[in-house]
Amino acid sequence: MGARFQSRVVDIDPWRASDYAIDIRSDARGPYFELRVPEPLAIGFDADVLNVVPKDRHLLLLLRREDKEGRKDRFLCGHDEREWFVAAVPGRASTVREAKQALQPAIVRAALTRHGVRARDRFLRRNEAFVRQGEWFFVPEGWQNVPELLVRRHEPIRRGAGKPHMCRYLYRVGGVPVYVSIEQPNGITAAEFHKLPKAERRGGRWRKMVREARV
Repeated sequence: MGARFQSRVVDIDPWRASDYAIDIRSDARGPYFELRVPEPLAIGFDADVLNVVPKDRHLLLLLRREDKEGRKDRFLCGHDEREWFVAAVPGRASTVREAKQALQPAIVRAALTRHGVRARDRFLRRNEAFVRQGEWFFVPEGWQNVPELLVRRHEPIRRGAGKPHMCRYLYRVGGVPVYVSIEQPNGITAAEFHKLPKAERRGGRWRKMVREARV
């Protein structure tokens, strides 16, 4: 699919000997996929490509441990819009198409069925059921009487400490108010904020946001 892949055995803390990692790294030649396996797992650890779609630059990777657990993990590796990505796939997908379907939330699959979207259009960035940006799916829910004053403009949304997506308009319900800064990207509660020294609470580095809201 036009990507580079590297695997290597690494020394690791014995308390974390069961961990391995697959992610995107970069060197002078650009980005590439890297699989790091701790030395205790190197014997009996196997990787197989179950399916590859060169045109879409996607493949489904199976990582297998030959131990008493016989653990098998599946990862969808590919290129989406601008960058390479790797995503853990739930279930027992055996093709790229099945992996993409497994990564769609239930509400998205229901919308695809409700709108009668054709099979060939179900993984587009835009169809009758949703608009997709990366791993985010925006599903139309019909008209709701939302007070205009409560609609936020140019509001960031993100998961974990990743790069945020910017929403031109956003209305949110519920959630936990938090104070966010560069040092605290996931935010701290108001109680935690007011326990900080006064000097740390000044300077305009904090922004009030909402965590775990329904939007």
